[in-house]
Amino acid sequence: MSWLWIVLGIVVFVGIIFFYYFNRFATLVNRIENSLSQIDVQLKRRADLIPNLIESVKGYVKHEKSIISEVSKARQALISAKGVEKKIKADGILENALGKLFAIAEAYPDLKANTNFLELQKELSTTEDRVAYSRQHYNDSILSYNTLCTTMPGMFFAKLYGRIAKEYLQIAEAERKVVKVDF
Repeated sequence: MSWLWIVLGIVVFVGIIFFYYFNRFATLVNRIENSLSQIDVQLKRRADLIPNLIESVKGYVKHEKSIISEVSKARQALISAKGVEKKIKADGILENALGKLFAIAEAYPDLKANTNFLELQKELSTTEDRVAYSRQHYNDSILSYNTLCTTMPGMFFAKLYGRIAKEYLQIAEAERKVVKVDF
């Protein structure tokens, strides 16, 4: 009779371990999906700020329509992008276009002093910080998940539950280059 209790105890203990790892993987996958949706929220927030920024710039830089058009197209590409890779690529194009817009704004002292423009620029800067934080949180979530997938006994349960390591968000090669500053 005591052997039966021992066997039953072992079965319950093994069952608890199986449930623990199943729930741990589910929690980490949910955290990754939440992190990715937070990136989407911040990218959408930035995309929503851009039309206001463009309107405040239009009156000052009437002959710079190509840059304004480039920013508008890049914004639309970001909004319509599907999938992580396409969103990252569209985001890089938008950041490049915004950089050109802000560089042009440097040539217009009245624009640089415009309260609306300054406020929008500040909002975009804050949003950029939030995007960076969201990306970091996503990669931290991927790190936790991948660590569980590649360490024992998590590796055994990852194979059992069909879980594989996930990719980190990576910055574009162009963004890795050292910025050259000339005086």
